Amino acid sequence: MIDSKDRLLLDRASLFASVSLESVEHLFERCYPLTLERGEHLLEAGAANNNLYLILDGELRVYLSDRSLPPHAVLGAGDCVGEMSLLDGQMASALVLAAKDTRLLAVPRDVLWSLVDCSHGVARNLLAILSGRMRDTSQALVAAQSQSLEFEQASSVDALTGIHNRRWALEAFPRAIARCNHDHDPLCMVVADIDLFKNFNERFGHLAGDAVLRRMARRLADGLRPNDLIARYGGEEFLILLPHTTVDEALPIAERLRELVAIGSGQQAGQGVTLSCGVAQMFRGETLEELLVRLEAALRRAKEDGRDRVEIAG
Repeated sequence: MIDSKDRLLLDRASLFASVSLESVEHLFERCYPLTLERGEHLLEAGAANNNLYLILDGELRVYLSDRSLPPHAVLGAGDCVGEMSLLDGQMASALVLAAKDTRLLAVPRDVLWSLVDCSHGVARNLLAILSGRMRDTSQALVAAQSQSLEFEQASSVDALTGIHNRRWALEAFPRAIARCNHDHDPLCMVVADIDLFKNFNERFGHLAGDAVLRRMARRLADGLRPNDLIARYGGEEFLILLPHTTVDEALPIAERLRELVAIGSGQQAGQGVTLSCGVAQMFRGETLEELLVRLEAALRRAKEDGRDRVEIAG
């Protein structure tokens, strides 16, 4: 039997909101009390469940996966748990344990259906509880997706310069190359490298060098067309992909980028910063790796021939 104290607790339970307990009290005779000690499991993922549990007092925590992660839900007096697996007849999908000593009332499946048949109010409240669970789960999924997208974005952006990084380039450039090949369109690539950057760092310090890299990245990105792609490929080297572009069109673009840097970048403590570039048009059937080899060779020639210049790959 349910004592007067527990009856008052049930009267405040979400399942019986706006429901007269007198109209359903006879069904409680088939329910039974249950006490859990702190840390004791009520439900486990993959285990069968035949009851809805009403929390009289205490606290339950719901974990969808590893207990080292925050709980999916924290339930207290007046809440219920176990309704999902009870109604759909499936195994429990979460771990539910007592965060403190907890008293519950176990409502068997057949009693729950009798309550629904006996009271429209209980049926409405059960639907409200289920919709709340689904809303909470949807919000958790949205939050998880947002975190995943933030992580994905963070992993593809260079933290210092704010432009894309080498990892992103090695994933995005082949897709752009494949589209140009499919459409039989030309494609060029530019590799740009700051001249004597190691010397600059040694003379003015790494903080000044970082400032130069940030300004360089911004100037290069601002000097490109909307469909062009740029990434910091490593250290002081930037890789630029120019789709739908021949080498005759790419050369003045690279020269303009070099001039932008020479005119306005790095005039710090009397030290000008210049840029050397290699330019190459992709051959039909050429791989990205093969194109990069030709680009690096052109960049070396630009360095060897005096720096602050653009060389076209053979």
